[in-house]
Amino acid sequence: MKFSEQLHEKLQPIWRQNHEHPFVKGIANGTLDPEKFRFYMVQDYLYLIQYAKVFALGAVKADDLHTMGKFAALLDGTLNEEMGLHRQYAARFGISEEELETAKPSPITLAYTHYMLHAAQNGTLAEVIAAVLPCAWSYWEIGKELNKIPGAAEHELYGKWIHMYASEEFGQMAQWCIDLLDEHTVGKSEAELAKLEEIFLNTTRFEYMFWDMAYNGIMWPGNA
Repeated sequence: MKFSEQLHEKLQPIWRQNHEHPFVKGIANGTLDPEKFRFYMVQDYLYLIQYAKVFALGAVKADDLHTMGKFAALLDGTLNEEMGLHRQYAARFGISEEELETAKPSPITLAYTHYMLHAAQNGTLAEVIAAVLPCAWSYWEIGKELNKIPGAAEHELYGKWIHMYASEEFGQMAQWCIDLLDEHTVGKSEAELAKLEEIFLNTTRFEYMFWDMAYNGIMWPGNA
């Protein structure tokens, strides 16, 4: 069994919690309060800025030109395509570009992105991948699952979000990251694999915390 398959099987309980979170379920059935999604959009935009930096670190740590080029493409796609779509989509919720650019991260956004960057800066290429993969992989799975629900992908507010993450292009990116993790875990020691599993588990947990933060509008105590 490939390392990615082992992770996916072992971490199903927390993985499914992410898929079953009320925020995700609200997108699925169209009942999510638009104000909750608005809060999510702003925080996700801030998250993507830091997520792109992890791809840049992947390019730095890559040991061949093809992998460097792929990470560079992911960086470019995040900064110049996904974030552009984010800005366009955010406008439908009354979120201006100025609001996106001046927004402050929630404590969960800050903790999640700082953890990813710490793991990527201080680890191997495999650790870079383990840090970013739960986000890409779980969003792809969620997008595909929601896309199968009758009418979900046609929802006036959330349909475009479902289409984005269920798309073949996003799936290809997620699958490339999965394959790269498997490639870079062949022959690793038990101790190295355990560290990668811990990083993957932690960012999977952060995914749940991010959904929960968005659903409950969690900022700093006292909103300071």
